[in-house]
Amino acid sequence: MKWADNSRKRMHDGANSIGNLLVEGFHYLGLFAIGAVTAWASVMAFTGMIDKGQASVDDILLLFIYLELGAMVGIYFKTNHLPIRFLLYIAITALTRYLIGDVSHHKAPDIGLLYLCGGIFFLALSVLAVRYASYRFPSSKAIDASGEYVGDNVTEK
Repeated sequence: MKWADNSRKRMHDGANSIGNLLVEGFHYLGLFAIGAVTAWASVMAFTGMIDKGQASVDDILLLFIYLELGAMVGIYFKTNHLPIRFLLYIAITALTRYLIGDVSHHKAPDIGLLYLCGGIFFLALSVLAVRYASYRFPSSKAIDASGEYVGDNVTEK
């Protein structure tokens, strides 16, 4: 019966290794695809501004959204953790971009303006809450794909 247990363990270890390889391969393929699409979209937006001969604040905020998306992909690639703060920053920038576009087209102010400002305010409070929570209750050490500890709070290996 010992041979059966050893065979089962070898089969389990082999299946686990193959499964990890496929999951990590899909993970990296997805990250490269998202990074490439983000870079392509930012280049297309930039060339559109050059063709137009000017850049509005709305266009510049769009480039900031692309920059934040690229930074988020980079951090996720290095740490295998998705920083929720970056998603909140992107949402704040997107709402600000929408607000500026709405106001710049001289649309008459209505209750939607208050909703946008309230959304930006609540997202800013969310950033504050997330930052406070991560300071007050730090998570465990992050480990990258190679098994090494990453981050600022690493004191030992």
